[in-house]
Amino acid sequence: MRKNSIKSTRINGEVLKELSQIISYEVKDPRIHPFTTVTDVDVTPDLKYAKVYVSVMGSEEDKKNTLLGLKSSSGFIRTRLAHTVNLRNTPELTFLLDESIEYGISMSQKIDEVMKHDDEARANRGEEEEETDGDEDI
Repeated sequence: MRKNSIKSTRINGEVLKELSQIISYEVKDPRIHPFTTVTDVDVTPDLKYAKVYVSVMGSEEDKKNTLLGLKSSSGFIRTRLAHTVNLRNTPELTFLLDESIEYGISMSQKIDEVMKHDDEARANRGEEEEETDGDEDI
């Protein structure tokens, strides 16, 4: 099975969907932050390993605790995954922190700040131009 084949893409999507459900509704570890999202799953072609990218909306300590909670719950999560997804092998899960969502939010905020500053500068220039236009008419 090739890495970018349709079958591989479908397996990744199905594992992502099921892991999201399991982590959200079945794992009871208090270290796992409530705003934890599975953003991507990359299952190897032999179906033995899977990298699970999770995003946590919280502090650095929340992120660290969530990863610890997920790693300690990986056996339970893998067992539940084996019951819900019919695969030849149930992949061994490795949880990795994905900060792309937070990066996107921070970049969006920076763009909004620059646009606001730019609009204010244009408004100020527009007022100055109106004042000079009035002086020329006299």
